This record gives sequence, C-alpha cells and structure tokens, in this order.
Amino acid sequence: MTDDLFARPDPAAPPCPQTGRARFAPGALVSVLTTQPLDRTLDYRAPQAGCAKGDFVEVPLGPRRVLGVVWGAGEGGYDLSRVRPVHRVLDVAPMRDEMRQFLTRAAEYTLTPLPAMLRLATRSPGLGQDVSLRRVYARGAADPDRMTDARARVLAVFDDAPGLSFTMAELAELAGCGASVVRGLVAQGAVEEREAPRDTAYPRLDPDLPGKPLTDDQAPAAAQLTGAVAAGRYGTTMLRGVTGSGKTEVYLEAVAACLRAGRQALVLLPEIALTSEFLSRVEARFGARPAEWHHGVTQTERRRCWKMAAEGGASLVVGARSALFLPFRDLGLIVVDEEHDTSYKQEDGVLYSARDMAVLRASLASAQVVLASATPSLETWANVESGKYRALTLHSRFGDRAMPDMRAIDMRAEDVPPGRWVSPTLRALIADRLEKGEQSLLFLNRRGYAPVTICRACGGMIGCDHCDARMVEHRFLKRLVCHQCGETRPIPAACPSCDVEGKLAPVGPGVERMAEEATALFPEARVEVLSSDMYTSARALKARIEAIAAGDADIVVGTQLVAKGHNFPLLTLVGVIDADLGLQGSDLRAAERTFQLMRQVAGRAGRAERPGAAWLQTFQPDHPVIRAILKGDEDGFWAAEAAERRAAGVPPYGRMAGIVLSSPDVQAVFDLGNRMARADAPLRRVGARLYGPAPAPIARIRGRHRVRLLVKADKSAPLQAALAEWLAQIRIKGDIRLSVDIDPQSFY
Repeated sequence: MTDDLFARPDPAAPPCPQTGRARFAPGALVSVLTTQPLDRTLDYRAPQAGCAKGDFVEVPLGPRRVLGVVWGAGEGGYDLSRVRPVHRVLDVAPMRDEMRQFLTRAAEYTLTPLPAMLRLATRSPGLGQDVSLRRVYARGAADPDRMTDARARVLAVFDDAPGLSFTMAELAELAGCGASVVRGLVAQGAVEEREAPRDTAYPRLDPDLPGKPLTDDQAPAAAQLTGAVAAGRYGTTMLRGVTGSGKTEVYLEAVAACLRAGRQALVLLPEIALTSEFLSRVEARFGARPAEWHHGVTQTERRRCWKMAAEGGASLVVGARSALFLPFRDLGLIVVDEEHDTSYKQEDGVLYSARDMAVLRASLASAQVVLASATPSLETWANVESGKYRALTLHSRFGDRAMPDMRAIDMRAEDVPPGRWVSPTLRALIADRLEKGEQSLLFLNRRGYAPVTICRACGGMIGCDHCDARMVEHRFLKRLVCHQCGETRPIPAACPSCDVEGKLAPVGPGVERMAEEATALFPEARVEVLSSDMYTSARALKARIEAIAAGDADIVVGTQLVAKGHNFPLLTLVGVIDADLGLQGSDLRAAERTFQLMRQVAGRAGRAERPGAAWLQTFQPDHPVIRAILKGDEDGFWAAEAAERRAAGVPPYGRMAGIVLSSPDVQAVFDLGNRMARADAPLRRVGARLYGPAPAPIARIRGRHRVRLLVKADKSAPLQAALAEWLAQIRIKGDIRLSVDIDPQSFY
C-alpha cells in the first residue's frame, strides 16, 4: 500500500468543500475498518445523513454493534442487497488523514493487522456516548470538622490531582471508601458537588510565563530547538546531557515554542512514577497542568484526553508510550524523555518501539522530535553519526555541581562473609555518610527478597507451575511471585517436592534482602526500599519519594526505578551491589544497557551542593564496559560498541526479526517451526538468514510452550515484504499463536 493513497480523494466520493474530506451520499457503499480481529475492511451503506472518510462509526457485525472508521469507498462485486447500513456516525472529531497514514505505516512496519492498530488508537471509554452533563466532585473550600482516615484519603485524592474533578465511583475507588464518606464531606463543604459537561477543554497553558534562567550551556540548545519547532517542518534531534544538566528545562522551551505556534505537544515519559514530579514542573512553567494519558488516570479523564486531543482542547499531553496513538488535531512536537529506556518497547499485543513510532508519526505530521537522554541508545547515536538526526549536547550539570566521582570496588580483594553482599569498603563509605547526615543509595536491579528458593534436603528449587521460571520470594508480601505470569502463592513451610519442613533457604539477594542487611549493619539508620512492587498506587510511591527527598531516610535500597529522573538533594553516595549483573547472558544489548543503567544511577549522587560519589562492586574491574563507565568516556564506548555491532551485522547496522510460536502442545509448536524453517525461500531471496526453531530461553509461560525463530538480514534488505510472503505460506491450526517482533529488544 503506497503512502500517496491517502493524499488522493476517492474518485467515487468527491471531497467536501468545507472539510476537504471525501463525502459519501446516503446509501453509498463505504468501506469500514473495524476494531475486530478481521483481515480486511467491511462494506456498509452510508447512513441517511451520509458520512465522510475518517468518520468514527458504529456498525452492525453479526448480532453486535462495533466501532469502526470509514476508510474509503466500498469494493462491491457481490450481492449488494445484503449490505447493511452504518448504524450511526459518532459525535467525535473524525480521524485525520495523517493518523490513518500513521496507523497504516506502523501496521506495515510491525507486520501487525490493521484492526489491532486501530484498537490502539481507540482506547477511550465511552466514545459513542452523547455529550451531556454529569455529576462530579471537586475539592471544596472548607475543612471537615473531624478528620478520619477515610476522609483523609478522599482529600488526598484531590491533593494529588489539583484542579481535577471525579465522579462518585472514581473518587470512592481511588480513596478506598464508600460513597457515604464523600457525601459527608459534601455536607461540610470540604468537597464540592456540581454538574459539569462530560468533556471540557484543558486550561490554557501560557508559553510566555518566564521559565528558569538558562545557563550558557542550555541557552544555545534551547534556541536551536525552538527555531526548529517554529519552522513547522519535520526533524529529529538527540538532546544529550549529563545527569542533572537541565535537559527538561531545555525541551520545555521547545514546548513553549510549539504552544506559541498554536500546535500541540506530546511528552512521553518511561515511568508513571515520574509523572507527578514532571507535572508539577510543567505547571510551574506554564501556569496550568497538562492533559495526562497513562494507566494511572481515571476512565473519565482518558475519555476527556482522547476527545480534547482530537478537538484541540489539549495543547500538551504528558503520557506513556500509548499516548502516541491519540488523535491529535495538529501535533507539532514529540519529546521522548529517557529515550533509551526499554519500557518504550511494547512487548505484548502489538509489538512496537515508541521511540521509532514517534519519529514515524512526526514525519507524517511535519512535527519535531526530541530524543532526550543522558545515555542515548546506540540506534539514536548511529542515526546522529549518519546525519539522519541532529545532536545537541549539554556538557555540564546545572549550577556549580560536579559529576560524581566514580570508582570500582574489586570484590576479589574484599572479605565478605557468606550470605552478605555489602563489602567492607562500601560499609565504611556508608558509615561516613551517616556521620555527615547524608544519604546513601544501595542499588540492585532485582526485586523481592531472593530470586531463588532452594530446599537443602532435596536440592529442589521452587518454580512456577505455569512457567519455566523460578518463583521469587517477596518477604514484604509474604508470598512467592512468578515475574513472568504473575502467579503468586504463600511462602510454604515445607518443600513442595519432598515435604520436608525447615529446609527452604533463599539464594541470592533482592532489594528486600539488601534492606535487611543494611538494617543489620546500621541498626540506627532509617532504611527505605524503593521498588515498584512495594507500593499499591502511584500516589503512595510519590509520597515516599517526596519524603525521602526531604530527608526521611538515611539509606535507600532501590531497583532501576530510582535511576529515572528522581532528585534526592541529600544523596551523596551510590553503591552498586552487583555491577556485573547486566553483563551476563547473550543479549546483544547487554553492554549498552549496563553502561546506561550504571551511568544513570550514578547520576543520582551529588545533585545538590554536596559532592557525590558512585562505587561499583564488581568481580570484573577490567571488563571494557566497567572501565568505560568509570572513565565516563561515552563517545569512546559508543564507538567501540558500534564497531562490534557493525562487524556482527546486528542492529542498528543490520536487521532482525523474532518469531515466537506458542501452544499448550510442545510438539505442535516444534512441528510448525520446522515447517516454517523448510519454507524459508522468500527470506533467502533477500539474503536473510533464519535461525531455529529452538526453545525460547523461558520455554514455557502461562502453560504455553514457546519456540523461537530468529531472522537476520542486511540493513538494506526489504525484510517486511519477505517476512509477509514467508508467513503467508504458513497455515496455523489449533491453539498455536504466532507473534512477529521487528527489531526485538529482548530475546526471552
């Protein structure tokens, strides 16, 4: 399918002179793309009032009515008397040509059925509902005469979302209380009840409010970004800066330029935990809060954000990767913050990279893209080297703050007792910080208490019943958890294999076990664990982060969650417990990810007036990656890593696609994998090589056996076309699922 298909009006439907969209008369045959798992569009008759290309419609499909979009003129060629009419056109802004091009191009690139892409673009509850008034609740002016825990939780919901209102059901769910508590607060004026339209525009953001003064390092970068945005053309810029250099303030100036031009901006963040702090910065800069799009907002707010993005009532959206599929009316800027982060890759359902899709969407919308990171991905670095992207670099931290001093602790020379992981050297450094009233961070990228639980009687390890994975002990939850399928069970007293009691032992450390060790070593210290599974809500996590930043902890034990943008002014020491952990395995990006993570977590130290230091416990102090981390030679590291990848012909200097087959029947998936391997002629014709089938590293998840095939090709090979031809030969029967991952980021 060619790009210019969408630039030409359908010959059977002349464009409307007011909108320029192809208009279909009542009863005309129209093609509708639905969100249902079908391999084609369906033909319907236009309704009595007619319809236009891009209209969201409700159409009959069997006994149901389903959501769809008018995609063009119907094909015909069959008994037209059986064609059913469109039930109704929805009262929402129609899908723009740019959005339809984006969905089509994304579907072609990722080899995803187009209806699945449309589902991503219509994740808004109640799209078909009529606009009407609803009863909502907001923070009132008074305080209650008596405070209870339930009332405090209700008021905390408003404190966490200033200016927002909620329905009764949403407020009661978020506060974990009954409706009677809310009504009691209404009676006392602490909560205000009112009628409001279902969907209203967001408050205007003022781009002319003064921002923070920019340094001599920041000002030129901000000027180049604002100029590019003002030009109204496509372009991608890598904004690289050391941790604490003020990248956010620089790209907020680009957001301001976008708002001045009357266009919309989108800022993508890798973690919902970063959202609240970032929203406060946006509000301070522009005088109002932007729209939000992530799984932490209510269904009502998701619907409002979707509709206002389409109507232009949301000038700035801050969201997770799925915000890329919002129907912006005039998108002028996309910022991908921490662009290297692996959470931008969708690993289930539709498999896509939000970073790459951001570039595609911006190219179709004549928008600018800013890829911001202290440690850019090698893909972005390579695109800068080839001249596809522009580069802007911030070389120094904001103010007079120096980068942390980075050193290695050679664990081969340390006397660490069995069952302990903090070296004597690191222990002395922490003790020194405690005496000075400063904070220390112990970093270990492993959730829970212990990754393995072994029986000392029979040697068995407790595994998941549904996956080929060990269950991780989470002592805080008092449960064993499978990190693949989410299965949980209580920690048993006896071994499930041999029924012997008292012989189960944890093996290896997780952050909970590290916190236990830190408490034993420093009983007078306040120890806090920061891990995503330790908090039931984003609100609770935000509260703990703010408390720690204010000094409510002496030692923080954290996973990679702490490496993403948080600012702890009192933190001056980072101790990495196992710097070698990410270097294990066969992942082609292992070195890159280790380098990024270590540099990011080290950057948490010394972000205020006091100097910081980062110490890496390692058994391989001479490893090239460890040496590069300590030297801070980022360009040298990227050049060496690029040379290795280029020599191996792997991304970003080659192309790869992963195919995963899964079924409850292990023989069925191997039989299919072998048939696919024998039918690889379309791949060989473009010079691609097929590896496999072979059991996936995690060979069973949720009771389904998994087999992998890997396709490797040159950078210039037409891989998608060859894959499509190859897969078209394969007939899948029974309960077998096949997924294709273009540019895979993980190989589990």
